[in-house]
Amino acid sequence: MAKMAKILLAFVAVVAIAEVVIATTYTVGAPNGSWDLQTNYTKWAEANTFHPGDTLTFTYSSSQHDVLEVTQVNYDSCSTTNPIATHNDGNTVITLSAVGTRYFICGFSGHCGAGQKVQINVVSGSPSAPAPSSGGPTPPSSVPSTPGSTSPVASPPAGNSPPDSGATTVTAGAGLLVGLAALLAF
Repeated sequence: MAKMAKILLAFVAVVAIAEVVIATTYTVGAPNGSWDLQTNYTKWAEANTFHPGDTLTFTYSSSQHDVLEVTQVNYDSCSTTNPIATHNDGNTVITLSAVGTRYFICGFSGHCGAGQKVQINVVSGSPSAPAPSSGGPTPPSSVPSTPGSTSPVASPPAGNSPPDSGATTVTAGAGLLVGLAALLAF
């Protein structure tokens, strides 16, 4: 019975560690922007793949911006009425807990209309490395290519890599923790 408890404990530890290892933190607008009026959030969001467990960090001056989570209708019309949530702390962290689409806008007058809004599509499946920020998503194989679409290209040589997407994957000590969990099982 004690051995079964150790196995169960080890399993729970491995699952918890795996969840931490695959969660990614995205700084909205990074690497060259933040939650501001200059960043192209459509392009930024298309360059990243979001999964349940990932987090978004909005960095901004609370005297100049805020973050409102809104419905699709309010996102499309830049309406600040009845937001799902309002944040104005200057360093807002949002956990993406489920598959689906989330909508965020700046509630300051004129900011959403000027492009300070982002649509986040959270997809299922295991996360992979973020896409390069210069390219958009590739179309599914069942959809024919459109003129002007790009094909995947080889990675650039070391020292000439594309800019960081703003994603940070938490992996420190994961191997050590998995090994420790395995030792507990025996």
